[in-house]
Amino acid sequence: MKAIQYKEYGKSDVIKYVEVPTPLIKSENEILIQIKAAGVNPIDMKIRMGLMKTIRPVEMPYIPGGEASGVIVAVGEAVSEFKVGDEVIALTKKHTYAQYVTATEDFVVLKPETLSFEEAAAVGVTIGTAQSVLFTEGQLKKGQKVLIQGGGGAVGGVMVQMAKSAGAYVIATASGKGVDLAKDLGADEVIDYKSQNVSEIIKDVDLVADTAGGESQSELFKVLKQGGALLSIVAPPSQELAAQYGVRAGFVVSDISAKTLQNGIDLINDGQFRTVVSKTFRLEDAATAQDFLSAGGVNGKVVLIVE
Repeated sequence: MKAIQYKEYGKSDVIKYVEVPTPLIKSENEILIQIKAAGVNPIDMKIRMGLMKTIRPVEMPYIPGGEASGVIVAVGEAVSEFKVGDEVIALTKKHTYAQYVTATEDFVVLKPETLSFEEAAAVGVTIGTAQSVLFTEGQLKKGQKVLIQGGGGAVGGVMVQMAKSAGAYVIATASGKGVDLAKDLGADEVIDYKSQNVSEIIKDVDLVADTAGGESQSELFKVLKQGGALLSIVAPPSQELAAQYGVRAGFVVSDISAKTLQNGIDLINDGQFRTVVSKTFRLEDAATAQDFLSAGGVNGKVVLIVE
């Protein structure tokens, strides 16, 4: 099969388009999927550059990628929820920049019929991350106020929709085209962070969901009410500032599985969720796709088309 692979950590020029053996089912709970599209995520670049090697080392040569959509072509003897021919979303955490991948049953869900393969490849990691931050860790409730830092991005845009569907009052920060996108996705207020200081405008927030990180993170403590929470998927927030403001703060490592996707999949099936694909690239152009995402300012998800 054709796949993207690299043999050493480095910049995008380590990425090669190669021929490798098609993976085989090795356990009775595995599924073999012919990939139609694969999502590109910031963690893919962090792994490639070696920034994750102490906590998430990989064996070289390595096929990157962690989510995909496609069609099941074989199942293990113990697989009961899926059959050959099913169109699915797979959350493998590795090896999806390829024509085929294996996954265990717990990390596969049926693809909503309303989504194309490209759209389906864009929702797995984003929905799982949003679910983990907003509800598993953030305990967001109906009527509460949430600030989503980076509401025009791939994860932030999903957070806007899922928080709104839960009955929260949603405030998002964004810039450029992301301002209109966050509004279209349902945010009650959108702050253009390039021209406005969110900490001077917004107060008494129950939960801050930080998808952007950077120097502005410390300012986000000022918008929280006593007892609120600041949760980040980018960098651990300051515990000293958390104590100073009387709030909870933490770095969230998302639990991404079929179970954490169910809430978002239900919203898609009910027509209450909009999937935003920013740009698609061919599998062989994966290096260009990663550089495009790394450059920043991307509204929505970057997806690889696999043929």
